[in-house]
Amino acid sequence: MKQHFCKDNYDYHKYHGKSRASLQSFYKRRDRYWFEKLSRQKPDREIEDFFVANFASCDDPDQMWIGEIIKNGDDNYVAWKKRIQSLTYTFKEETESIFSVKDFDKMFMIKNGRHPQIFKEYLQSNISFESFMILNSILSFSKEYDKILDDPVWVLVSRRMKKYKPFLNIDVQRYTDILKNFVIGAK
Repeated sequence: MKQHFCKDNYDYHKYHGKSRASLQSFYKRRDRYWFEKLSRQKPDREIEDFFVANFASCDDPDQMWIGEIIKNGDDNYVAWKKRIQSLTYTFKEETESIFSVKDFDKMFMIKNGRHPQIFKEYLQSNISFESFMILNSILSFSKEYDKILDDPVWVLVSRRMKKYKPFLNIDVQRYTDILKNFVIGAK
């Protein structure tokens, strides 16, 4: 799972979660106890969600280490499940709060190579990562930002969006309708 979130050339879904790691290399790890304990506590699907939640919630998956997952893993997982279960409500609330104050079109514009306002809203935690990704699924702004923005913050967020998207089941039409209703109603 870590390879999926950290390496551009590895796709967890394409390779069905397999890697070249051997059983002997697993037994040599000092942290294998934690992985074995986790495998006894949770079913396979929940373990996958657990790791997705932790890698999706960290700023830089390359820097994530097992000690951090042990310390904050359950809290990240519970918070992630809560966000996923209330995704529609959260998206409505967050888009209303940011778009009611600011001009919709200007939120996505890049001026003088600076971050667009929508990205700043995400960085300031005014919208969740999932809502930011939903907006990108609707409007596809990340392709343009990838061409123009060349700073490490955007590069990390862009990669995280690409890697997290297959795990996030989004009904784009549903969220498009929500966004349209709000934007049209706000004018």
